[in-house]
Amino acid sequence: MKPERLTHARRKEQTRERLFDAARTIFLEKGVAATSVEDIVEAAGYTRGAFYSNFRGKQELLTELLRRDADEARANLQAIMEEGGTPEETRARMIAYYSSDYLESDCFPLWVEAQLLACRDSAFGERVDAFRREKLLQVSACIRTLLVDSDSALPLQVDALALGLVSLCDGMQFFRMCNSQTETDQAIQSVLVEFVSWVLWRQRGKTRVEGHPASATASCI
Repeated sequence: MKPERLTHARRKEQTRERLFDAARTIFLEKGVAATSVEDIVEAAGYTRGAFYSNFRGKQELLTELLRRDADEARANLQAIMEEGGTPEETRARMIAYYSSDYLESDCFPLWVEAQLLACRDSAFGERVDAFRREKLLQVSACIRTLLVDSDSALPLQVDALALGLVSLCDGMQFFRMCNSQTETDQAIQSVLVEFVSWVLWRQRGKTRVEGHPASATASCI
């Protein structure tokens, strides 16, 4: 049986995907600034010409990697909301996601470096800010949905709570990245569990998820 003959469009897509995979690996290993186009094409098995026929430069490639990571995070959160079950079960899934799965994103160092690049490049900064605004809007929508049955007044607006949740998660990820040898995942997860529980369970005195193993340790941090 003859091997399938790829169309030009399919070959181009395959080239882009290999360049994406190579760039992601090297960016995470060396950092964006320290990675050259030559590093990427050598790892992917292509030439500089192949790179520049697909991308204008490293920044465009980084933007696409960030978009893909943002899309994956959005899909994960949407799946949590659409899985069904009682409001309590949905809240529990949200708490588990933000106190555990969210921390495991290996793309986080790319977001840190992207933020530093954004400070020096306004056009790139607008793209990074757009990703963050989209994330905040989705988190706000999720919180608003989960609190629709709450009979307690919130101390902050939902958008402010979303900003606090995302900022705390990002900050804890950064702290974990810089102090991986001294700070345990359990301690970090405890902080996130308490905050997310407080946001999502602030009903008639419920400020934590009953029975959650991290809740008992958070007060000791």
